[in-house]
Amino acid sequence: MNAAAAGTPPLQPAAARAPTVTLAHGAGGRAMRALIERTILPAFSNPLLAPLEDQARLSIADLAAYGDRLTFTTDSYVVTPLTFPGGDIGKLAVFGTANDLAVSGARPLYLSCGLVIEEGLALDELARIVQSMGRASHEAGVAIVTGDTKVVERGAADRLFINTAGIGVMPAGVNPSAARARPGDAVLVNGTLGDHGVAILLARNELALDAPVLSDCQPLYSLVAAMLAACNDIHCMRDATRGGLATVLNEFAASSRVGIRLREAALPFNETVRGACEILGLDPLYLANEGKLVAVVPGPHAGAVLAAMRAHPAGRHAAIIGEVCAEPAGNVILATAIGGDRVVDMLAGEQLPRIC
Repeated sequence: MNAAAAGTPPLQPAAARAPTVTLAHGAGGRAMRALIERTILPAFSNPLLAPLEDQARLSIADLAAYGDRLTFTTDSYVVTPLTFPGGDIGKLAVFGTANDLAVSGARPLYLSCGLVIEEGLALDELARIVQSMGRASHEAGVAIVTGDTKVVERGAADRLFINTAGIGVMPAGVNPSAARARPGDAVLVNGTLGDHGVAILLARNELALDAPVLSDCQPLYSLVAAMLAACNDIHCMRDATRGGLATVLNEFAASSRVGIRLREAALPFNETVRGACEILGLDPLYLANEGKLVAVVPGPHAGAVLAAMRAHPAGRHAAIIGEVCAEPAGNVILATAIGGDRVVDMLAGEQLPRIC
């Protein structure tokens, strides 16, 4: 009995199947060269990448024009699914690393890109993701100037992993640090919290919600520049990615040996995100964000910084959510809407797996 008679569709001829990444694309030969030239280079095109050397050659004079210190960071990105409402793994990788530089007060300038591709990933899907990275790099004002590509066997990776490293330059006199929070400082965020975490849940079809939630994936440097123009002595600043707002504030409290008090009524949330968290028993304070920063600024300058944030598209829902106090040192306390206090501690593990 043939396959059709048994009710099983016949296998498609090889020529009819969508082309996919093969192990040959990572072997260093013609297939790899073709992948780089046809798929990756057009998306990342810039003069520093064009020579295709094994390293990017950067002008020290160009870097010095922006400030007096280099900043350097690296991060790796794993997310399921690769594309989600409001973004994809490529956009996430560019903005995530650029934002790590931006919240130090630095201007992000250059990125590297390392791709670990699982055999069988559709070439069209890979092309869409690197094209998204190219668009994101233009939006963030950075150039992808060097990179590497590896292909691993089926089952050795979750379709695609991306590593990006970044270089930025810090202007003189700017020095945000987790250890600089002082009693009397104000705590600010630039918008609604937990959007990215819930967007990933929706993309996995783990929630049946009518209202869509988009990831907040966005670049933050121009917002940070506006904040620094209002107050160049921002004491602490960090983007609230894995572990969310709660983790960032606990790191500030521990490093600065201060207490931080939050006001639940002041915390900005998308109502759909709040509802999803209530249904699932999740705490939105721990959900990942990909376009939100937390800043600790001297109390007298809080109003000016808040106004600068709200005048920027990435900060129109900014809010002052709490203040720094001397005690209890090393702790974050939430004043609840019903009049009590709750300790906001570090999570022992992850609420949700693999979301950034």
